[in-house]
Amino acid sequence: MSGPYERELRSVLAGERKGVIAITRSCNEVERARAMQVCKRPFLVVRAPGSGSEGTGDLLVLRGDVCFPIEVKSSKTSKIYLSGRTMTQYDAFKQTGERCGLLPLYAFRLKGVRGDSWRILSVPVHGLSGKMRLIANRVPNLPLTRNGAPHLDWDHGMPLHRFIAMICRSDGSRASLESSP
Repeated sequence: MSGPYERELRSVLAGERKGVIAITRSCNEVERARAMQVCKRPFLVVRAPGSGSEGTGDLLVLRGDVCFPIEVKSSKTSKIYLSGRTMTQYDAFKQTGERCGLLPLYAFRLKGVRGDSWRILSVPVHGLSGKMRLIANRVPNLPLTRNGAPHLDWDHGMPLHRFIAMICRSDGSRASLESSP
């Protein structure tokens, strides 16, 4: 169940200072400063209608320059394997991304971790252009198992504070995306 974590991420991406402070409490100063950038360039974050249904994700994250559907997952273990309903959900998420020219993201919250407990992973989609393609090139894709099935691996994801720093640069230029850490 991702309910409380969905709300936590929603608060952060909406640029609510209180939410950002809450998730960065055990982070170092650099991580905290990067995460706080979202307060200056917040998103409209909407819980997707029919959250959990195929292809929509849990949250829609919108701003004038970018838009992402995000599926929120949480676990006490660093890997989540997709099968059955979650694999069908992944396939539909990928199909929606390709059909609509969006970059679907997974936000993975590892429970019981100090520091930045969130990781961002992308679903590989074809046909992205402009800023979306640049972001897709920077955010790691879900890794594949030995059998070629995608899965969530917290250790291979981009820390949330780095993701925020990348997409919330004040000038929002292509150069800032290409040079972000």
